[in-house]
Amino acid sequence: MSPVPDPIPFSNTYARLPETFHVRLDPDPVPAPSLIELNHDLCRELGIDPLSLTPEVWAQVFAGNRVLPGSEPLAMAYAGHQFGHFVPRLGDGRAILLGEVVDVRGQRRDIQLKGSGRTPFSRGGDGRAALGPVLREYLVSEAMHALGIPSTRALAAVSTGEPVLRETVLPGAVLTRVAASHVRVGTFQYFAMRGDRAALGQLADHVADRHYPWTREADQPGLALLEAIVEAQARLVALWMGVGFIHGVMNTDNMAVSGQTIDFGPCAFMDVYHPDQVFSAIDSRGRYAYANQPAMAQWNLARLAETLLPLIGSDENQALESATDLVNSFSERFARHWIDVMGLKLGLSTADKGDIALIQGLLQAMQQGQADFTLCFRHLCDAAEDEGQDEPVRRLFTQPEAFDAWARQWRSRLRREGAMSPGARAARMRRINPACIPRNHRVEQVIAAAVEAGDFGPFRRLLKVARNPWALAEDDQAYARPPDPAERVYQTFCGT
Repeated sequence: MSPVPDPIPFSNTYARLPETFHVRLDPDPVPAPSLIELNHDLCRELGIDPLSLTPEVWAQVFAGNRVLPGSEPLAMAYAGHQFGHFVPRLGDGRAILLGEVVDVRGQRRDIQLKGSGRTPFSRGGDGRAALGPVLREYLVSEAMHALGIPSTRALAAVSTGEPVLRETVLPGAVLTRVAASHVRVGTFQYFAMRGDRAALGQLADHVADRHYPWTREADQPGLALLEAIVEAQARLVALWMGVGFIHGVMNTDNMAVSGQTIDFGPCAFMDVYHPDQVFSAIDSRGRYAYANQPAMAQWNLARLAETLLPLIGSDENQALESATDLVNSFSERFARHWIDVMGLKLGLSTADKGDIALIQGLLQAMQQGQADFTLCFRHLCDAAEDEGQDEPVRRLFTQPEAFDAWARQWRSRLRREGAMSPGARAARMRRINPACIPRNHRVEQVIAAAVEAGDFGPFRRLLKVARNPWALAEDDQAYARPPDPAERVYQTFCGT
């Protein structure tokens, strides 16, 4: 008889790194875990049979009460700049890395509990998570994945049966998330600040082997690694901008070197377009406003480059010059990706020197006319197919004549492309411009239902819609609508 496989086929590498990289400890048990949601599709992608354990046992596993064979729980060490201020020792203050798996495509991925109790990095915190932020991260991370944006994923959500104290007493929960890895810019900063050249080299090798193996064969592996991360971040932020996503807390400890979106705290999607839009309650000066995100990513990459200088070359001046050139290249790289993303949203398939002005012209008209970001681009799909469908777009603008002037330029540009039929162009645009995103007021509504009434039905329905953002069933059309004035959400919170 063949042996019964372990429920989760762990295959760990980060645990093999020296003890300076992490602290080994088990999660703190909770009194009454109950499974809210288990992501069956992601389970199978990870080589996990979601039916191999009962929901009750999965709740024990994903609450941290039961450590499975092969798991080597640990809290990762890292530092970070938080709103521009350097903190030399942060680390996983409420998270435990259970281990890694190699998924069905051969990709190595982390499985981590978030809200699993105190660690040596908790800095006085309780190490727990409230139910609301867990549901928010579950929804938004799964939506980002469905939108084609590199992101951590949600594997499970479990209620703990114990309260957590924030501004008020709230029900507790634990999120299980899956990431390409949890190494951050702040992880490099942690060892650079300590002058630990050996650990920096080990970390760089680990990241290269896991995410960018081709850089190991480069003439200057350290420089090649920096370039790969710069390029990945330029593409990631351009994709954020294309869906109106605002991360909200782009600290260096929240920037994964894998190029995935990580740490969904006060994140949100814009309703009405405005480049200075901020939702995070702690971002009082707009450091991480929508339009500032590219510059903040570049700032973070400059901090990463500083840590990599000893690995780039023995000539300090030459290493600094090479790293500076790469960081400076972010602007051009981001612009290239941004033009590609926004051009596709407008139905363009070729490049034209006037495309930047065309894109910016629409955004300016949207800002002046207070147009909804998601609906504007979605309705443009219909307008691209039939000029008689302009009216739904025009109605989004308080100054529709600004749209009319822009639309004439847009149609002239589309005619110059010529090769694609209007129907084919519109169909392609509908695969790029989502019909809906998890709007802030909807997220808050499902959180309120769960927290106040223990009702997870609205959460599950919004999750189903978010996982298929390109088309809406007839009875789900309300999810596309922007909030009424009384429903608008002006601030979001990180939940710590």
